[in-house]
Amino acid sequence: MKIAVSGKGGVGKTLIAGTLARLFAQNDYNVLAIDNDSAMNLSYTLGIDKEIRNTITPISKMKELIKERVTMEGGGSGVYNINPQVADIPDRFKIKVSDNLELLVLGSIEEPQSGCLCPENALIRTLLHNLITKRDEILIVDFEAGLEHLGRGTAKGIDLMLIVTEPSQKSLELSLKIAKLSKKLGIINIYLIANKIINNNQISIINQRISDWKIPLYHIIPYDEEIGNADLQGTAPIDYAPNSKSLNSLKTLFYNLLELKKEIFDL
Repeated sequence: MKIAVSGKGGVGKTLIAGTLARLFAQNDYNVLAIDNDSAMNLSYTLGIDKEIRNTITPISKMKELIKERVTMEGGGSGVYNINPQVADIPDRFKIKVSDNLELLVLGSIEEPQSGCLCPENALIRTLLHNLITKRDEILIVDFEAGLEHLGRGTAKGIDLMLIVTEPSQKSLELSLKIAKLSKKLGIINIYLIANKIINNNQISIINQRISDWKIPLYHIIPYDEEIGNADLQGTAPIDYAPNSKSLNSLKTLFYNLLELKKEIFDL
């Protein structure tokens, strides 16, 4: 199953992506976690040691690799191979987290104002397409807020789009934009996850706001101070407070996704 996690920065999508990856791995699934967010914090949530984190270079910053795969000999400035060879990249640069869990850090690409396709973007787009459509393990992608870099062929490989929102108008507005774009790209299973929820009034307001979205509020995760404490300690939340309010809720989400996985693939 290929799971994409998206939403506004700071809403907790990395917490959700990383914790789900750990839970799938703990339940004997082979998992490849993909960090495609500009903050590149997925390694923290997965619990990778600081010494290893400090050695990570995102694919988007590997200038020699990009030059090797994207530059066309004799093509001149601004001429790139938009379908570079990428099949070997995941296995060359992924980082082992545990027996069943690996991480690949893509990083993000700033879209050029001119709208042209820069060489870094050409490589990352092709690599994402390869990862989502060709790999056979559980794939969990921590996306940056926008999905414009996804092509239709790539997006159709996503089995499940989880859009994470917090109880704020800005977060809900961006979530709606992501939902609309996901539908246009052909993603069928789109679900909203509400994080950092303090009271039932917030849930009621969110339900009112999304009443005409035609996507369900699939899961609610309560606000939890232990998540901030884990961050201050530099420890993965699942290791720091495995039985906190948020972590217990994420475990419920995980088991619900297992049931959803059966439904999706039975179809």
